[in-house]
Amino acid sequence: MQTIKPANSPHRTTLTRRQFLKRGAVAASAVALPYYIPASALGRDGFIAPSERIVMGGIGIGGRGSYDLGAMLGERDVQWVAVCDVLKSRREAARDVVNKKYDNKDCAAYADLRRLLAERTDLDAVLIATGDRWHALASTLAMRAGKDVYCEKPACLTMAQGQMVVETARRYGRVYQTGAQRLSEPNHVFAIEMARAGRLGKVHTAYADCRWRDGLRHDWLPAEPEPPKDELDWDVWLGPCPWRPYNSAYVNGGGWYHYYDFATDVAMWGAHSVAQALAGLDLANVSLIEFEYAGPDATMITRLSNGVKLVLFRTSGSVWEPCQFWHGACGERFDGPEGWVAAADGYAEPDVSSRTLLLEYQKVLADYTARTQRPLNHVRDFLDCIKSRRPTVANPEVMYRSMCICLAADICEKLQRNLKFDLRKAEFVGEPEANRMRSRAMRAPFTA
Repeated sequence: MQTIKPANSPHRTTLTRRQFLKRGAVAASAVALPYYIPASALGRDGFIAPSERIVMGGIGIGGRGSYDLGAMLGERDVQWVAVCDVLKSRREAARDVVNKKYDNKDCAAYADLRRLLAERTDLDAVLIATGDRWHALASTLAMRAGKDVYCEKPACLTMAQGQMVVETARRYGRVYQTGAQRLSEPNHVFAIEMARAGRLGKVHTAYADCRWRDGLRHDWLPAEPEPPKDELDWDVWLGPCPWRPYNSAYVNGGGWYHYYDFATDVAMWGAHSVAQALAGLDLANVSLIEFEYAGPDATMITRLSNGVKLVLFRTSGSVWEPCQFWHGACGERFDGPEGWVAAADGYAEPDVSSRTLLLEYQKVLADYTARTQRPLNHVRDFLDCIKSRRPTVANPEVMYRSMCICLAADICEKLQRNLKFDLRKAEFVGEPEANRMRSRAMRAPFTA
């Protein structure tokens, strides 16, 4: 900064008119020079403007979470800024993936999802791909914190948890997508649309691949020394589940998956396939569902009050073992008087009773995208709905309805008797014992 000298100062500088004009011209030219603004900030040259970017974080970034992270990083309008995982190795690996994508070191890593939700007010949405025990509570806490949620399946361990997610999304006006991605995959969409649109006639039977397991364990593994909290906070890992001593087998290789406190039975696959089957059926007049217990190793038949029989098929052995309804995993099938159609993972095209049903394959898909304005991409549907604020294809109501059926089947299996379930009230008819099984206690302080 130039100091102004007094008029009688011996150091005063005399400024000629020419010098004054020259300096003024230089200053004016400096003001006139435009600032350089990169195209990325303006949304030009293929870049997305900052105002149009969806700022995201991830909670639970191992296994399926790492796959989802990769899919979302591939979307041009997503900006990933934070990751959270109770396992240090996983959160650091995920952070490195994000930083490599953006060629910087800006991604923050958190060990506790509660801290991430409290501190990161900049997040528009979060991915939740924790173990199943955390899904409903993490989704609820995130939506209360003002985040939209993409949550992996199964979305809840109990009907009460599922209702909690539905009510939270509604109260806080949040967009929610559960990871039933086959609702957005072409072969499954085709099968669903063939049933929904009446191209098979009135569907009388639907099938869902539920891959029932031989029960879940209720015992505890022997105690082992807990790792340092920075490596793994065991209390946070357990979350809302009943406490038990640490054992590495729960954490490593998904060992938790075989224990009742951490998982579900029918909903393991049914969270996908039951949702797929229901999407092709008219549920407007469905109030009651009858669950028929047929024994510990038998497929369960359910009868909807609109006359449709929904078969919860018990896959034996490998999910890829051929069966009479489909080959592969996560299959659904619809039977009507005009034929049948089925789809499952690994299909080049759907299975049909007659090749003529496939003649309009592309038209059926085109009609679906035109009618629904949805992409055949589950992640993209979630991101588009964040911007439009409309319900996703696997919205909370879709999640809750399919999970209620899966969890009701679980309860029917445990009680080993036929049950009647009121789908609208989400309660069993005249069955106090069954109704008590619709919820589980949540361990403090990990409660909603």
